[in-house]
Amino acid sequence: MRIGELAALVGVTTRTVRHYHRLGLLPEPVRRANGYREYGLRDAVLLARVRRLTELGLSLDEVRDVLADDDFGAGRELHEVLTELDGDLARQEAALRERRARVRELLRLAERGELPAEGPVSPELAALFGEMARAAADLPGPEPAMAARERELLALLETTASPEVRRELFAALGETGGDPAAMARAYEVYALLDALADAEVDDPRVAGTARAVADAVPEAVLGTIGGVPSGAGDGNGFDGFAEALFADFSPAQVEALRQAMRLLAERAR
Repeated sequence: MRIGELAALVGVTTRTVRHYHRLGLLPEPVRRANGYREYGLRDAVLLARVRRLTELGLSLDEVRDVLADDDFGAGRELHEVLTELDGDLARQEAALRERRARVRELLRLAERGELPAEGPVSPELAALFGEMARAAADLPGPEPAMAARERELLALLETTASPEVRRELFAALGETGGDPAAMARAYEVYALLDALADAEVDDPRVAGTARAVADAVPEAVLGTIGGVPSGAGDGNGFDGFAEALFADFSPAQVEALRQAMRLLAERAR
């Protein structure tokens, strides 16, 4: 058989056959006088086995191990490789079920018109954003820009924080979201921060806003963030994330938040 006939018989491409030759998965066959490869039944049987192994999900390195075991007794037995593959597939299956469950929950939110613009987020965070939307709907005017900024930051935190921090923080925030009075106070704070957008750093409203921000943080939430950086307020104690965060705020808003962090640090002691 020529290479094209072999490839067609087994159901692969001639490029695949040549690739397997380069990797050493298929031995080079004898060549005719004209230089063309001449394949036989043994080559077709071996190529078909490689195809079956790869279709199971084995990598080419694992296929090489299995074939080496057959030929030289130096590779891993097929049973061992398949056991590892079965474990990998089980983990992938569990992860896929978890992802599908999350997608179904997001679809339910979308069908109810409750999927937040910042989505996809977890059901817990989506529920909190839903409470924020209901609180914003009761406002006499437009929603403060700082409320939307906080949703963006919470969505970012959900992606970057450890699972333990996410679980504890969003559980605490969920309790806050379920308290209409706490949500109303939060929106009062958003409005105070919005009012500082064009203010000077020494504006007398800064200190009052800082106190309002600190007072609006529930004890449950304060406990999950493990206190505040010791350098809060001195310009040297913030990491890159905090600096990037404050870069989006006006100088007066930054000063109010720095003062609030110092107040929270004192409260956490």
